[in-house]
Amino acid sequence: MRYRLTFLAGLALGYVLGTRAGRERYEQLKKSARQIAQNPAVRNTAETAAQQGRVYAGKAFHTVTDKVGDRVPDSVAQRVRSLRERSVNGTGEDDWGTSNT
Repeated sequence: MRYRLTFLAGLALGYVLGTRAGRERYEQLKKSARQIAQNPAVRNTAETAAQQGRVYAGKAFHTVTDKVGDRVPDSVAQRVRSLRERSVNGTGEDDWGTSNT
């Protein structure tokens, strides 16, 4: 209950501060965020982090596969294979048709 109240208080505070700042401040923040996201150094760092994440996920996948082996139900194994094939084939969409990027 305490965490719920803290969350609601934070939500209320954010709403009040956001409405006081107004649309002009929102546009300034949006412009700054876009400039940061378009910075080549930031883009390179984000791509490096994403690549490292994919490498670690692959290692974790192999480790879990080695330890779990054939103890996974067939339905789960088929679902994982289908998701893996879909990501390898490059569709890049989830079940709702939205992009995963």
